[in-house]
Amino acid sequence: MSRLNNKVALVTGGSRGIGAAIALKLAEDGADVAITYSSAGEKAAAVVKDIEKLGRRAVAIKADNLDAAAVEAAVNETHAKFGRLDILVNSAGVFSVDQIETATLDEFDRVMSIHVRASFVASKAAASLMGAGGRIVSIGSNLGERVPFPGLSIYSTSKAALVGLTKALARDLGTKEITVNIVQPGSTDTDMNPANGNHADAQRALMAIPRFGQAKDIAGLVTFLAGEEGRFITGSAFTIDGGTNI
Repeated sequence: MSRLNNKVALVTGGSRGIGAAIALKLAEDGADVAITYSSAGEKAAAVVKDIEKLGRRAVAIKADNLDAAAVEAAVNETHAKFGRLDILVNSAGVFSVDQIETATLDEFDRVMSIHVRASFVASKAAASLMGAGGRIVSIGSNLGERVPFPGLSIYSTSKAALVGLTKALARDLGTKEITVNIVQPGSTDTDMNPANGNHADAQRALMAIPRFGQAKDIAGLVTFLAGEEGRFITGSAFTIDGGTNI
């Protein structure tokens, strides 16, 4: 038996990068999976096809994390289509770099809305639909705990806020046997931050294991937390960054 047989998962931002890898790993482990996307419709459709090739059901739902109503609707649509919801992965995200002198309030609001408000909205909606054994996992960043270079006042604030949200939700939902955790990747080889990018060498210089992680590394940790082995883990932050934050 696969560890997630008969489970249903929703992965926000599941059309590319870490989100897509998580969606595929959840399906490999037996779950039916819904993903959201904001603009990459073709990539989302490709992820759905890959999940279906694994023998699992899948659906892609267009929902921009800036639109709270669309995020809530995606949670409800997942439940309506599959008849249940067991796992929520808040993965949709953006990167933002700007010095505090030039950072704008509009950019602050945008990043906080995508990372924090949308995760709050999705988690609140999902928790109302989950039974005992439900799992909520948010994708944060090691930059929420350590800031090794300037320009991260907005991004790091948003990811640090996710840690607080995770711990608070874990308290709120513990009596329902719903676990809430956060996974904090470091430098991971994706189209957003490629291992051969202009700033990759500077990132590797900070790492105990001087290479970029793979999206599948993050996905493996998420699916562990989503499975039976994660039933007594809640309110915890797991940094997976090759030793950058040592």
